[in-house]
Amino acid sequence: MALASANPGQAGSEAISSSYTSTAPKACRMIGKPNEEDGSATRVCPGKSGLVVLISEGDLREVVSVGRNREAAAREPAAQAWSGPFSSSGDTVEWRAAGSEPFAIIQRWLIADNSEQDKRGGPVSRAMLAVTRLPPGEVCHVAYVDVAANPNANELARQAADEFARDFKCGADQVKTIGQSGRTTSLTQR
Repeated sequence: MALASANPGQAGSEAISSSYTSTAPKACRMIGKPNEEDGSATRVCPGKSGLVVLISEGDLREVVSVGRNREAAAREPAAQAWSGPFSSSGDTVEWRAAGSEPFAIIQRWLIADNSEQDKRGGPVSRAMLAVTRLPPGEVCHVAYVDVAANPNANELARQAADEFARDFKCGADQVKTIGQSGRTTSLTQR
């Protein structure tokens, strides 16, 4: 999918930049104790501009959301964005900001592909980048980029964030596959 040029009204005079935070367990605060039966756990990680990143894991699937606090992040559509296959998010969050205000995050995800087995007999993990819009407005996924199918996956994810994350309407607009579709992006289709 080709991306249109940036909306001059949004980004024309503002410098767009990236900064990074960690969602590794050691950088975050665990909420309660992991569930003994299924290992489910929730952690809250510091973000940018007073935002926090909420990561909830259950049944070997993670969801990532962002909000002013844990409760606000848990109410966002992103907090309900479970994938069918097992999934996990990477430990680095890229924050896209216009001036000092972040408007999107980009995060690497690993999606289990049950059609192919690794050396241990488990599903092969396939990499994808997810672009998520931030407040004001709802927090939800806006675009997916298949890492294996696109050698310039990071660049494509940044373009998607910059060009349409701010205007994306959660629940009304469809999540876009950016660049070449591949096995990973097909696994995320519901």
